[in-house]
Amino acid sequence: MKLIRALALACVCFGAAVVPASGQAQGAYPDKPLSMWIGFPPGTSTDSVGRILADKMSKDLGQPIIIKNKPGVGGTLAPAEVAKSQPDGYTLLLSATAPMGTAAHLMKNLPYSPLTDFAPIGQSSWLPFLLVSNKTKGLDTFEKYIAYAKANPEALTYASIGNGTTSHLVMLLLLQKAGVKMVHVPYQGSTQSQADVIGGNVDATFDTMVSVYPHVVSGRLNALAVSTTKRTAMDSSVPTIEEKGLGSFNLGAWIGMFAVKNTPQPIIDKLHGALNRALADPETARKLVALGTEVVSSETPAQFGQFVAENYKLWGEMVEISGLEKK
Repeated sequence: MKLIRALALACVCFGAAVVPASGQAQGAYPDKPLSMWIGFPPGTSTDSVGRILADKMSKDLGQPIIIKNKPGVGGTLAPAEVAKSQPDGYTLLLSATAPMGTAAHLMKNLPYSPLTDFAPIGQSSWLPFLLVSNKTKGLDTFEKYIAYAKANPEALTYASIGNGTTSHLVMLLLLQKAGVKMVHVPYQGSTQSQADVIGGNVDATFDTMVSVYPHVVSGRLNALAVSTTKRTAMDSSVPTIEEKGLGSFNLGAWIGMFAVKNTPQPIIDKLHGALNRALADPETARKLVALGTEVVSSETPAQFGQFVAENYKLWGEMVEISGLEKK
């Protein structure tokens, strides 16, 4: 009996010793480098935001965050990769509106679910869309541009970064609200679409302010209007579409951070805290604003998840309006 009691006591003591050790192991996260997957090429707005955040968050977490770009198929390759990863908090995704908001409404065989395959961490950025025109026709204000379009149906052309992309859908909403018709010219990305607008081959485009505003500053494009309710901090002289009497118009592209589903909540909370501390850092915020993004943080991971779900529904409605079918 004494032996049994001794063994029982030893088991209890051993069990008590194991619990703190387990807790300590969990509290040690992260104890190795993390990766942050981005579905767009280096130099794009999402990539630039990711590199700024990774630099600051690495110092906070005490481990490097390695950027892994996997561009292609509208930014969907990176989410597809992350969705297959282990839920241990070491594989992160920095994604945006198109892969997480519009792709599922446009692609028949999307290899992931934006709403169920990921654990939201937090939003980082909001990118207004800027409507710009070239210098060839003298349409240097929103009023002139719309008036010309009404007087000359389908005489004007507009570029987008691809069928069903955000730049395409935002323009479709504008045309619907303004009651005008223009000819759509889709491209495979911003670089060529903007080059053709600047060169006069296409009349206008609606793209993120991050990517087109430098061409406004250089004098190669006219800034006509922004897609958000409020004027942007980057250039408050550019009017909003709502100011021009076209009713409710508040669209933009967002950037946010995710882990894979089933990642433990304490890890999600730790990443959320590190992300928000990075966004609150004045120097980091200055760098992000200089890119043309508006810094936005989520109060909780759940709040960001709700935002993603609502945005997903909004863009689904936009796709319906466009009449585009899944491919």
